[in-house]
Amino acid sequence: MSVLETINSPADVKRLTRSELSVLAEEIRRRIVEVVSRNGGHLASSLGAVELTIALHYVFETPQDKIIWDVGHQAYAHKLLTGRREVFETLRKYQGISGFTKRSESPHDAFTTGHSSTSISAGLGIACAKRLKKEASKVISVIGDGSMTAGIAYEGLNQAGALHKDENMIVILNDNDMSISHNVGALSSFLSRTFSAKYLQGFRKEFGEFLKSLPKIGDDIYQLAKRSEESFKTFVTPGMLFEAFNFDYFGPINGHRLNHLIDILTNIKELNEPVLLHVTTKKGKGYEPAEKNPVYFHGIGCFEVKTGNCIQKGVSVPSYTEVFGETMVALAQADPRIVAVTAAMPEGTGLSRFAEAFPERFFDVGIAEQHGVTFAAGMATEGYRPVVAIYSTFLQRAYDQILHDVCLEALPVVFAVDRGGIVGEDGATHHGLFDLSYLRSLPNMVLMAPKDENELRRMLVTALAHNGPAALRYPRGTATGAALEDAITPIPIGAAEVLEKGDDLLILAIGRSVQDALEARRLLALEGIDAGVVNCRFVKPLDIELISTLVRKTPRVVSAEENVLQGGFGSAVLESLNDVGIHQFRMERVGVGDMFIEHGPQTLLREKYGIDAGGIVQAGRRVCGLSASESSG
Repeated sequence: MSVLETINSPADVKRLTRSELSVLAEEIRRRIVEVVSRNGGHLASSLGAVELTIALHYVFETPQDKIIWDVGHQAYAHKLLTGRREVFETLRKYQGISGFTKRSESPHDAFTTGHSSTSISAGLGIACAKRLKKEASKVISVIGDGSMTAGIAYEGLNQAGALHKDENMIVILNDNDMSISHNVGALSSFLSRTFSAKYLQGFRKEFGEFLKSLPKIGDDIYQLAKRSEESFKTFVTPGMLFEAFNFDYFGPINGHRLNHLIDILTNIKELNEPVLLHVTTKKGKGYEPAEKNPVYFHGIGCFEVKTGNCIQKGVSVPSYTEVFGETMVALAQADPRIVAVTAAMPEGTGLSRFAEAFPERFFDVGIAEQHGVTFAAGMATEGYRPVVAIYSTFLQRAYDQILHDVCLEALPVVFAVDRGGIVGEDGATHHGLFDLSYLRSLPNMVLMAPKDENELRRMLVTALAHNGPAALRYPRGTATGAALEDAITPIPIGAAEVLEKGDDLLILAIGRSVQDALEARRLLALEGIDAGVVNCRFVKPLDIELISTLVRKTPRVVSAEENVLQGGFGSAVLESLNDVGIHQFRMERVGVGDMFIEHGPQTLLREKYGIDAGGIVQAGRRVCGLSASESSG
């Protein structure tokens, strides 16, 4: 029996010898690689945090002590050690365990995560609540160096340092990017383990109080002594910033040396003040392909364990993301005003080629969506045409900046909203199901969604030519295979198009739902229902002139969107028809109800929640007065 097979809870970890812990780390890595190779997932980050995870569960007592994993994508080892070993095979599968931490999944998951940089704020809130309840437990926030680019992380640090009395707060900076020489690293490790010893911390405080008590000159001498200590520590460590937030800083230490990690965590556990431990780790640790290419293995699909090569599914059609990226390069060659902005995701948003071709016109702002949007607004005031490419779920974080800094003055900023709709195995924290609702409410915003990749190109040109804010929203995954026209022509703002005429039913669709609407038309025709299909293109402004004309002729309507129903495309249609005085019609809206959608394959989730072609067919039958079993074909 392997060591891992004996682990059913953190209590089992504590019973192991330190040599067995090293064996456990190797076995955990093998298990993570095996499962992620079949299921896909966030591999490099989880491999890099294995020893840190073991050390945390060896020293602390979860779930009494709380560990908050920022983003949660590095928590696979945590799941294996906290009672989910036997179901780990279901990672990211439908009705299996989540790829992120989730409170409803395990009491050891202290906070539900998925988005970046929330761990310090959440941890501080938990620490404050524990103090008010007079519960003696530690709260540990584990945050990556990438997540430290977001302002919310520093907002949390700032309040934690100001309160200071929340002594049970520990922040662990998991730094997998900073390069530290062997000499400095060894010295830093020694200093941190030495300075963190409980008796030294007590001596330092007592001696400080003694210096302060000296009449007249005491405080000056204390400050001088503290500066001397800090100058020595910060000469070999980057701790000055965190000390400024009133955190006691320790590190950096090697995050793959279990003995050192356990020793320093044991010492830090005894401190009664905010502590920041700086740990350096290597992304992809223990799996050579991931070590060599951690960006590729950050979020990976299925792959061969032996080689690390992606398992191709024989798909030759490009993704919407790829088409967007290639079109950006082509358009930027002809227009020097075009600049690209993204938030730490040049590969994910398809902008890597743009960055290579136009490095001076490409801006990766880090995990800082709020800053990125206002940064783009600033560039727009100087005559540039910034294109902000951000996933739908992450653009939510910049809502105020879109409203206040872009839309208020109608600045020409283009939002390329990738991953709109159901995204699949990353689940509720990553589905892009709210953008049509939260963007269409903003004055001056033009909002559109393409039916295929050629229309995506046309909408990008349309948005860049528009002298105001515009957003184009497109889905994750393979495009339709539509032919790409050589000449990219803009679309008149607000112009829908009739794809198919029909006398019995009118289907109004937006974005990828247009393809489902065309398939639904084919299926309904087999039952004797003649359905017309309109590619509405624009959620705002709607082509209400065309829509109202068609509704008067065919007052049986189905709207189709891959978005929540509240405030979405179907709501826009109903509002607009009411505004023009059309009331004699029957309509059903196909979309997502008032809920969060779990993780699972895109096609399965679309079918389950009735937002695919079958869902449109069912709605069409009801609007036409037929039951599900009736057919006139």
